[in-house]
Amino acid sequence: MEINQNQKSSHVLPIIIMFALFFMIAFVTGFQNPMGVIVKNQFNLSNFQSQLGNFANFIAYAFMGVPAGLILQKKGYKVASLTAVVFGIVGVALMFFATLPDPTDTTMIYTLYIIGAFVAGFSMCTLNTVVNPMLNTLGGGGKRGNMLLQFGGSCNSVGATIAPILVGYLIGGQVEKASLVDARAALYVALAIFIIAFIVLFLSKLPEPILDEIAESGEQEKVKMSGAFHFPNFVFGIIAIFVYVGVEVGVANFLNLYLTKPLVVNGAIVEGLKMSPAIAGTIVGAYWLCMFFGRIIGGSVGSFVTPKSMLVTVTAVCTVLLLCGIYLPNTMLSIFGTQVPLNAVFFVLCGLCTSVMWGGIFNIATEGMGKYTAVASGIFMVMVCGGGILPLLQGAVADAVSSYLLGYWVLVVSVVYIMIYALCSKSKAKEPEAE
Repeated sequence: MEINQNQKSSHVLPIIIMFALFFMIAFVTGFQNPMGVIVKNQFNLSNFQSQLGNFANFIAYAFMGVPAGLILQKKGYKVASLTAVVFGIVGVALMFFATLPDPTDTTMIYTLYIIGAFVAGFSMCTLNTVVNPMLNTLGGGGKRGNMLLQFGGSCNSVGATIAPILVGYLIGGQVEKASLVDARAALYVALAIFIIAFIVLFLSKLPEPILDEIAESGEQEKVKMSGAFHFPNFVFGIIAIFVYVGVEVGVANFLNLYLTKPLVVNGAIVEGLKMSPAIAGTIVGAYWLCMFFGRIIGGSVGSFVTPKSMLVTVTAVCTVLLLCGIYLPNTMLSIFGTQVPLNAVFFVLCGLCTSVMWGGIFNIATEGMGKYTAVASGIFMVMVCGGGILPLLQGAVADAVSSYLLGYWVLVVSVVYIMIYALCSKSKAKEPEAE
């Protein structure tokens, strides 16, 4: 649906609400990074096992993606948003309950934590299903739609920046003594955000362009999920988003582990550092802060640079940065009075590149899909489970080769695929034949 000039002024509040929801997605999802460090220490887990909470959070997308798209298609943005917030309240509450049992009851604590992360993933999936097509539509698609997605993504980066720093400082200086109880304050903040969001959304009136378009055409029953797969950009785009989310999450998760939890083989440290959680959380937060600045820059240039050109450029640079992070030494540099390893700096700078990949992939993949946008967005969300699967694979590789850094090769291959996708994508989507 085309947004004309007279309508744009009425979209200020909906855009602000979508930006706020973007913040919430990252803030709650960002918990899984530092919590992976906590549970690894608290329960003496392997790298693979430490990523299971993150896996549960993202695998929820595989279960909720299609239902979320159907809710959006049939009930609209407001109902879908409220449903997402309710899931968020329940999920965060379950993670909070994981801090209540006797500390020796490890099975109960870990089970509640995993279930809470899984339910919170339902919320994140549904919110993502709402905010991406909404902002792209409000911007009228194309370059302006990409611009709004990048600015919305910058709000996402703020939430992602705050989460690891907040939890890191709550843990304090010794990761060996950390437990989920230390994360209670952060969970209080998350619950408060969700409750406020529910009230604001309930009292707000959101435009419903998808419902309006279907009502005008009288084609609600004709919008079938299979129609979305007639668009080549979409088909290869869902693979690109699968590996992209894995890259975004994997860079930060394993940087945190690398900085705080050395790999020990036969009693000897073979790789990694033993930095305090507060300092490590700040360094990891700098990665998400780089994503914030990258999205601000991406949003600023998005009105005159095509998503394809932007995506090719950042994936090429990101590949180089990842390789530098893998193979350069961990020589310590003094940055703002804090000792930071050189290779970690390159991983942090990857945030400038990963920042704009989501918006670019989503824009290319869904451009021109019209009435299929809602179901396409739902399918897209299914593939976000890559954020749980790729770090799990990365952890398995790290365990197998006893190297956090060599595990990053999983991400290098993923970024190269996204580059190839951007280079081979078609400039215009072709409307499929009538179903």
